[in-house]
Amino acid sequence: MKLGKFIAWLGLIFMTLGLIYAFMNGDFFEDGGKLLRNPWGIMSMIDLYVGFTLFSMWIFFREKNLPLKIIWIIAMMILGFFTGALYIIYAFYSSKDDWLKFFLGHKKESILKNTKE
Repeated sequence: MKLGKFIAWLGLIFMTLGLIYAFMNGDFFEDGGKLLRNPWGIMSMIDLYVGFTLFSMWIFFREKNLPLKIIWIIAMMILGFFTGALYIIYAFYSSKDDWLKFFLGHKKESILKNTKE
């Protein structure tokens, strides 16, 4: 679990630095417009949002609180894998070194109970 936490923190740091660099040195609308005029730019956006959606499905499954689910998913769609890295860090620390709790969240006990029956 230590390696996972390390990689998640590294991802969050690089995402933060990348976002700061992009906002300081780029023009979101001009550069985004160029990206969307390029077929591979469009494909990259499709790839990203499929990934965001799949990751959001795990968040939705794992979280108990509906408003919190919605907030995390909206953040994922706006901030991308910056939010993903942050969520992974949250999941690691809230699971207290329990891999099943990490992956299953609040559903761990009910899933284990159903598998024993």
